[in-house]
Amino acid sequence: MTNQEIAKKLVELVGGKTNIKSVANCMTRCRLELRDYSIVNIEAIKKSEGALGVVQAEGQLQVIYGPGKVNKVTSEVSKIVGKPVVLGEEAVKETKARLKEKNDTKFKNILKKLGNVFIPLIPLFVACGLVLAINNIAGVYFGDAYKTTTAAQIIGLIGNGVFSVLSVLVGFNAAKEFGSEMPMMGGVLGGILSSGALANITLFGKALTPGRGGIISVILVVVLAVFVEKTCRKFVPDILDLFVTPLVTLTVSVLAALFILQPVGGFISESIGVVVANTIASDNTIVSVISGAISGGLFLPLVMTGMHQALTPIHADLIASVGFTVLLPVLATAGMAQVGATIAVLRKTKNERLKKTAKNGLVPGVLGIGEPLIYGVTLPLGKPFLGACLGAAVGGAVMALFKVGAVALGVSGLPLALLIADGKILVFLAGVVASYVAGYFFTEMLGFEDPVE
Repeated sequence: MTNQEIAKKLVELVGGKTNIKSVANCMTRCRLELRDYSIVNIEAIKKSEGALGVVQAEGQLQVIYGPGKVNKVTSEVSKIVGKPVVLGEEAVKETKARLKEKNDTKFKNILKKLGNVFIPLIPLFVACGLVLAINNIAGVYFGDAYKTTTAAQIIGLIGNGVFSVLSVLVGFNAAKEFGSEMPMMGGVLGGILSSGALANITLFGKALTPGRGGIISVILVVVLAVFVEKTCRKFVPDILDLFVTPLVTLTVSVLAALFILQPVGGFISESIGVVVANTIASDNTIVSVISGAISGGLFLPLVMTGMHQALTPIHADLIASVGFTVLLPVLATAGMAQVGATIAVLRKTKNERLKKTAKNGLVPGVLGIGEPLIYGVTLPLGKPFLGACLGAAVGGAVMALFKVGAVALGVSGLPLALLIADGKILVFLAGVVASYVAGYFFTEMLGFEDPVE
């Protein structure tokens, strides 16, 4: 079928174009907002050509087509639908329906907001990370003589660019995401918490530490600032709002930050560092390996529940404080093990459609985009998903054993090799191979029920 025919069939299966309120796409999914979800033929969509899986989340019907393909199919759907009509009553009805969604909980919404704080920063993490990777590789190859050169210092300046102003960027994004009408206030608060002038201030007989608590402190302070701002707007007259609200918000937030929130954020951040140092990065090999295995093995279920978004601030904080995160390579093995599990499925299945789905998802999977394999292959079959989790436990143990770290976020799979710290690229690749092999082995051992053609 052509992309136009696939789109036409999809529109038909969701109840026709009059049932579609809006259509958009992300990297892998065609996202449809519908008026009536009860008339959608979910099973038929799952079996339709090109579809790798179907997810109902965030008040949307999301059909997974994979990178590249999804853009073309969504474009054709948009042509069929035209400009959707949004009615007031329907908007109210849809809002109520979303509130009743099973996964629309406060906890998951908070995690989503935390993830959204960092999404705009990912291109910067990738760019700066790749520059740092080049510097790291050059440093390993040319030695100390290179590290003192002007070129190395300039490249290092570029590579550390995003991290030098990370508190400001996170503060701005957090304020915007949590509903502030003054998102710049978040950036200012981030700048204050990382200001070198803090070292000249003594509270309770102890000098303050610039940047203590990293982005965790920034997020805590911004959440308070948004609360103070919204509270002020309820009581401050409109004529005084421009002067009073920013003044009260800034003053109260900074004082609370210096006396309470920055110490709390510092405690949390330092505790995370201690946990990582005493587990995955531990000098005790047994503790390190077990922690890596548990972390890798549980990551796919975390992704399924959306709780993995809470790990993004931890990664960023580790990178900002010690220069790299040992968590990312460990957790990335979950996607790698899925590749191995999918190869095992591909080898054993007789179902032509499943073979096609598996083949189409392998290349994105190797490149770190795991959704086509999760929703199109391993999760629907059940046991291969478990095989991938067990394979990730093996891969995570290998990554933890050799203390493999990444200098930036934003990529996974094989491309993550470019961001590996301390010249451990070959060790990282060994962990990749271990994940592939273990995912294949456990899936082969567990087996699965081959779906009827």
